[in-house]
Amino acid sequence: MLPSKKNTKNFNHIVHLKKISPFLIWFSVLVIVMLIGLVGFMIVENYSFIDALYMTVITMATIGYHEVKPLSEAGKIFNIAFIITSFAIFTYALSSLTKYIVSGEMAAYFKNRKLMSSIDKFSNHVIICGFGRHGEQAAQILMAHKIDFVVIDTSETHIRNWLNENKSLVYIHGDATDDEILNKAGIKKAKALLLTLPADADNVFIVLSARSINPALTIISRAQHKNTVIKLKTAGADHIILPEMIGGSHMATLISKPDVIEFINNLWGDEAESINIESVPYEDLPRSLRGKTIFEIIKWKDTGVNCLGIKNKEGKFIINPSPETIIRERMKIMLFGTMSQINEMKISFTKDM
Repeated sequence: MLPSKKNTKNFNHIVHLKKISPFLIWFSVLVIVMLIGLVGFMIVENYSFIDALYMTVITMATIGYHEVKPLSEAGKIFNIAFIITSFAIFTYALSSLTKYIVSGEMAAYFKNRKLMSSIDKFSNHVIICGFGRHGEQAAQILMAHKIDFVVIDTSETHIRNWLNENKSLVYIHGDATDDEILNKAGIKKAKALLLTLPADADNVFIVLSARSINPALTIISRAQHKNTVIKLKTAGADHIILPEMIGGSHMATLISKPDVIEFINNLWGDEAESINIESVPYEDLPRSLRGKTIFEIIKWKDTGVNCLGIKNKEGKFIINPSPETIIRERMKIMLFGTMSQINEMKISFTKDM
């Protein structure tokens, strides 16, 4: 059975969507109190607008100036009630705002507003659920490739460890199994979701939620146990990674094919000149290169990039294809080179679109 989970978990999260500022709340309260005093003095004592405003301000501020004119009995009763009410509200508002400033919540509020503003600007970004070892490694690779991403994690420690290294991070401290948190991370506009949580049940549940919110989303999930793979596939995950199996295979291959593994490891480096592979669809090619051969595409601008393979219309990968192969609609070409070489070619593609 697929796991179920309540969406009403109690959690503390740093980023609150459209949270109303305490300043705005208490300012609104004070304005309402002033309006009550203003209207009250105008009705009970028949004051003009200016006189009523003057009486309201000096009463709320407890300055002790004389009244504009002697109050009637009804005016005195109203003023007594207004003094008690306004003084209590004003004092409480002042103490609340002072506590809000001193406790650091004000700084956190403006910081959260900045984070939410960053998320609102994102489109086609990646959401990383879980910021442990695997989540941090994924973030480093995405950052190296200049891909926008948002991190969701329940642990402040994981986030703090990253920030302690003076790295910027757009994050939400919360539970990714809650749909509200996923929506705050901009899942409707995201292009991919990476699930690195250690609990398979949580990953399955998030896949179900995410797939229902954004059917076009690419979902890549970690799995702790082999029997969870089928559940994740059924839930809607596109790719499932078993870190333990990959680790064992990697170690064994280091013995059987050490040079090959060392070469492949360079593909994941984050230095400027790391070896890199990039998939470029037919639609992203300049119009002058669409329908051309691999040889013509690779030699265009001559950036030093090579063709590692192609993905044909049927979705089949062809390794080391003939240079005379023509790239047509619904096909992709796999470029192989350093990060700077590939970026140079992609920039040239963009300029000539």
